[in-house]
Amino acid sequence: MNDLVQAAREARERAHAPFSKFKVGAAIEDENGRVFTGCNIENATYGLTICAERVAVFKAISEGAGKLRRVAVVADTDRLTPPCGACRQILWEFCGDAELTLANLEGRRETMTMREIFPRPFDASFL
Repeated sequence: MNDLVQAAREARERAHAPFSKFKVGAAIEDENGRVFTGCNIENATYGLTICAERVAVFKAISEGAGKLRRVAVVADTDRLTPPCGACRQILWEFCGDAELTLANLEGRRETMTMREIFPRPFDASFL
């Protein structure tokens, strides 16, 4: 998991956050060990901003990733920063009950499953 957290940490450095100054990095590993990263990218309208987790998922899908199995999210906060609601939904749909690690720049981290952080997800089984 250290390599995945490091990849998320490096992705965080590429974040485009001129308005909030809140930089986030994410990294997702697929079943073949390939790692896909993302960073948050802000827009002046805010509504068009996209979170690091969604960038990483969409990048993985667009690059032909296998089953996504582990996720790491890094932010520069004392309290570990979980994915927002929209990101939880996307992570659930594309990663299922994957392992999720939250980390900060001081080395604090916590690992859980997606089901722990998103206990009653909406997915295709409801359609």
